Amino acid sequence: MHNPDNLDDLTHDSIHLKRLAYDEMLAMQLALRIARSNQLDFKQTPISGSNILAGKLLALLPFALTKGQNQALDDIRADLASTNKMTRLLQGDVGCGKTVVAALAILDVIEAGKQAAFMAPTGVLAKQHDEFFNEYFPKLKIKTALITSATKGKKRKEILAQLANGEINLLIGTHTLIYDAVNFNNLGLVIIDEQHRFVVEQRLRLVEKGQNTNFLLMSATPIPRTLALTLYGDLEVTSIMEKPANRKNIVTRVISNERITEILAAVARALKNEEKIYWVCPLIEESEQLSMANLEDRYQEFRKIFGQEVGFIHGKMKQEEKNKILADFINGKIKILLATTVIEVGVNVVDATIMVIEHAENFGLAQLHQLRGRVGRGNKAGKCILLYDKRLISKTSLRRLAIMRDSTDGFKIAEEDLKIRGGGEVLGTKQSGIPEFKFASINMHFELLKIAQQDAKLLLEGHNEQSNVRLAKAQNLLKIFGYEYKFKFKNLG
Repeated sequence: MHNPDNLDDLTHDSIHLKRLAYDEMLAMQLALRIARSNQLDFKQTPISGSNILAGKLLALLPFALTKGQNQALDDIRADLASTNKMTRLLQGDVGCGKTVVAALAILDVIEAGKQAAFMAPTGVLAKQHDEFFNEYFPKLKIKTALITSATKGKKRKEILAQLANGEINLLIGTHTLIYDAVNFNNLGLVIIDEQHRFVVEQRLRLVEKGQNTNFLLMSATPIPRTLALTLYGDLEVTSIMEKPANRKNIVTRVISNERITEILAAVARALKNEEKIYWVCPLIEESEQLSMANLEDRYQEFRKIFGQEVGFIHGKMKQEEKNKILADFINGKIKILLATTVIEVGVNVVDATIMVIEHAENFGLAQLHQLRGRVGRGNKAGKCILLYDKRLISKTSLRRLAIMRDSTDGFKIAEEDLKIRGGGEVLGTKQSGIPEFKFASINMHFELLKIAQQDAKLLLEGHNEQSNVRLAKAQNLLKIFGYEYKFKFKNLG
């Protein structure tokens, strides 16, 4: 590698690079397995019961669980009933019903006399979850509370006091939940939504607020199952593959921005039919480097065309402003919501039917799929329009847009994304749980990753006099690759 004979020695197929890639992957798998064994050292009192509360919630729901939801619930209940604390990743496509599964698990824990915490990455998403739980849990005499950075004064003190004395069964919130002032009486389950948006330390601080707390991560970024099992070797992985039967299809069209006048005419027709529209722009303000649509300019233009029915939202706004704009969109005061990708997760407006994404060629597949999932959530079919610039689009970008047009299956899209990205990031945006390699590429060297997983298992398993020697060798290899920090977080790996 330092003195190649030719360029072929530096390709992904080079035996020299593969050898170093294998070492890196083996180090990762060893770290995950050691972390997993540390987790299993912590024993808990099994949580199992009659599931009376869960049965009552199922009777209240206007739909039946899918096969995938039932399987996920079975997996979680088996974990809770074990003496080993649960550390599980629940992944599924947009709208597959992960929150309902989480709610049923929460009720099982509450029925056993324990509390639950539900952490979301943004105030908007936390509020959405709070609204869902408050629709059902008060009917079951379950007390919930929402706490974010906006919760202050007397209300905040009251919530903290009721949490500490056990009156509050479920606390929903943002990273505010990890603050020292937030103390639980008997925390039994922590659920973290969109888990990749939290760093390890944040997750750990919340889990450590209880004794051997059960831990459920949720992600709406579908990862091919084999890849998920390999990457998250310190977690059990459950995937919900199908969507609820009542979920409507979303029709996706790929259109040049030269035809934007036609799109605006279609938006005007949709407004007359009392439909709601998302319009996503990639930038907040002008950039000299990028000639992309500008949110504020587009807002001024739309106000001239559509009047008071237009609003806009972006990540630099205060939380109170975002909440007000979203409330106006939900109650119909605003019919067109111009936005950046701040609406990618956590925005649930059931009667929104149209999603327009400008300069879609600049978005990754995972992000496009998440944005598309904001529509078609009610009893009307959704439409997604991907606008692209003919002058700027590449062959790879055209291929991405074609995949979006032809499929609404998030797992299939993730697999295609994996093929397209080559040596790039696996999940579209940088995620703290995904390792950064110097030589290895998860995409190009996936077969090596599977071999490394098997070898790590062989190296660390076994109960003979060689076990300690094997463990010492494994730890030395980990140190070479900078994995020492893994051992600081035994509860999470």
